[in-house]
Amino acid sequence: MSDYLFSGALPWFTIPALIGSGVFGLLIIMMLVGGLDIDADVDLDTDVDADGDASADSFKVLSIQTISAFLMGFGWGGFAAHKTFASDSFAISAAVGFGCGVVIAWLLVLGLKALYELESSGNVSVKDAVGIEGEVYVRVPAAGEGSGRVRVVLDERQRIYNAVTEGEEIPRSARVLVTRVTGNTLMVVRA
Repeated sequence: MSDYLFSGALPWFTIPALIGSGVFGLLIIMMLVGGLDIDADVDLDTDVDADGDASADSFKVLSIQTISAFLMGFGWGGFAAHKTFASDSFAISAAVGFGCGVVIAWLLVLGLKALYELESSGNVSVKDAVGIEGEVYVRVPAAGEGSGRVRVVLDERQRIYNAVTEGEEIPRSARVLVTRVTGNTLMVVRA
């Protein structure tokens, strides 16, 4: 068996294949049992907005997963090409192995990017509710007499917030407009 895997120039392909397969398999097992979070080390493309936040397009490419996938693809692709084309075609085998490694690493990046795009933070800025219409859930007393609750749709989700008005009392089920947000979540509304 060792002659089949390690004779002639085959160690140039077998060793990366075994290392890449071992590390990749270990990473997959660790991700399945929850022992590893998908993280990356180097940016492929960085788009930074005015707040300094990176956009979803700045997906990180160079990681342990992609390096092990490349080694696995390079090793097994080069090994198969070397066995198929004959033992005197090292350059062709290396080129085929390199191509296989790039393709497998790129497929992994596309798959991880698709998973990354499914992620959502769940954080909602209540300030985005200004100008949105809502419905009174619990009557909103007249100005200075306390607060009620309003139901608004924010980021495609229905949410309920405390609300006050600067005018007359607003009864339950009335349509209101959010004019501003004070504090963290207190909405000022008008009928």
